[in-house]
Amino acid sequence: GYELLFQPEVVRIYISLLKESKTPAILEASAGAIQNLCAGSWTYGRYIRSALRQEKGLSGIADLLTHDSERVVKAASGALRNLAVDLRNKELIGKHAIPNLVKNLPGGQQTPAKNLSEDTVVSILNTINEVVVDNLEAAKKLRETQGIEKLVLINKSGNRSEREVRAAALVLQTVWGYKELRKPLEKEGWKKSDFQVNLSNASRTQGGNSFDDSTL
Repeated sequence: GYELLFQPEVVRIYISLLKESKTPAILEASAGAIQNLCAGSWTYGRYIRSALRQEKGLSGIADLLTHDSERVVKAASGALRNLAVDLRNKELIGKHAIPNLVKNLPGGQQTPAKNLSEDTVVSILNTINEVVVDNLEAAKKLRETQGIEKLVLINKSGNRSEREVRAAALVLQTVWGYKELRKPLEKEGWKKSDFQVNLSNASRTQGGNSFDDSTL
């Protein structure tokens, strides 16, 4: 019956689909299924988070962050966020997925900014925060990959939505919470005020819920 959908061995099928399929709808659905199965603290969620790492599926999901389809990018981001609840997964995602997550954020001078929707940008920001919390190495990687510049730009530019500003500010506050990073950041010209929420400049033109679902 339906219990077959959340047995740990089903992970191999999803990983195979992620590696072999070229169809955006299948990639989105596979990443979305993984996101759903890994949501929350239920027993199978814990098993599947671990199984996906052991089957070397994390890199395949991280690679989807460079896909041309925004829907695939968003699904991959959501899957990584839930997978990062596992501490070992969090370490690996911090090492290998932060650069691709940052590339999807608006602004910066490194590459042309992608024109992603508010929901996708917020999803990516929430994933970055999940990975950076209690993970100093990921916070260092964020700093090395132009992440701070893009986050501050979202926070202060005045043309991003309130949800985007809140999500970016949460990441900035997490990063500033690492005392080991404050001096290096200050040497680069950043100030404490750069890491504080600035909702007065947030665009109020976009509505929507103030929360994000943990499942797709």
